[in-house]
Amino acid sequence: MTDLMGKKNYYFALSILIFVICAVGLYFNGLQLDIQFQGGTIVQIEMPDENFDTELAADIVRETLGKTATVNKSSTFNPENAEENIYLMVLNVASEETLTDDERNTVIDALRKEFNVAQDASTRVISVEPTIGNEFRMNALKAIAISSVLIVIYVWWRFRAMHGLSAGVFAVAALIHDIIVMFTAYVILRIPINDSFIAAMLTIIGYSINDTIVIYDRIRENTKLMPKANIRELVNKSVLQSLSRSINTSVTTLIAVLTLLVFSVIYNIQSIREFTLPLVVGIISGVYSTLFIASPLYMIWQERKLSRKATARKPTKS
Repeated sequence: MTDLMGKKNYYFALSILIFVICAVGLYFNGLQLDIQFQGGTIVQIEMPDENFDTELAADIVRETLGKTATVNKSSTFNPENAEENIYLMVLNVASEETLTDDERNTVIDALRKEFNVAQDASTRVISVEPTIGNEFRMNALKAIAISSVLIVIYVWWRFRAMHGLSAGVFAVAALIHDIIVMFTAYVILRIPINDSFIAAMLTIIGYSINDTIVIYDRIRENTKLMPKANIRELVNKSVLQSLSRSINTSVTTLIAVLTLLVFSVIYNIQSIREFTLPLVVGIISGVYSTLFIASPLYMIWQERKLSRKATARKPTKS
């Protein structure tokens, strides 16, 4: 039988390497917060059609204002003609201070010139104060913290026969691992942290904890079927039995997410691309952390716990 748990140090080393890459990326690239988390200005410009380059628009904002902008396409119904749509370019310019009137006019004029926008085309400017962004960020962190506590409590109760508290703690440790891996993708690819990050993160948390619970359930069943086996054999056999299931489930999910990613790239839909690309990374990390982070950590903890008990039972020599 393949000894996957015997290679646990290699798994931990790979995770540590990813954490180092994250730290290096933060040092050189910094952390980019989108308007939802930082505040800034939202500019909507009516476009003649839907065929405009959002990447080019972002470059114009960067050259004109020296600031980073997230540009998306949007559309709405024309109230004067229900059969027609009004196409919009939506710019999210994240900054600690909202744009001044001169900055707004400068960037709007530059975009009008580049994309041949009519002078009578409507524009709308919305200012988002930094205090709103801070409140949104705090609420997101609270949601993550509450979900983590609830996961520990559930796993503790569900797997109390196999020391559920430690199982719950290491399940959350694996989730934190997945969040850091996703965060690394955002940092390296210079994707602004926004509400899509929260949505992707919560999606991966749900996906990963489901996979971890399957492994734990297998360990609990094997404890009854293999009463004479030690904890390393139990965990190793449980991981091997669940390996193909986890990989097949992940590949199926990845096919759907990759299809959405390709669609967003072909049609240049930045918001979907910013959501699906880190999600691909998170799905792969979710499977990895379940099999090679949560399971080995649980095994190591139980081995040390049994070792301490055995040491305490040894009679002392007089």
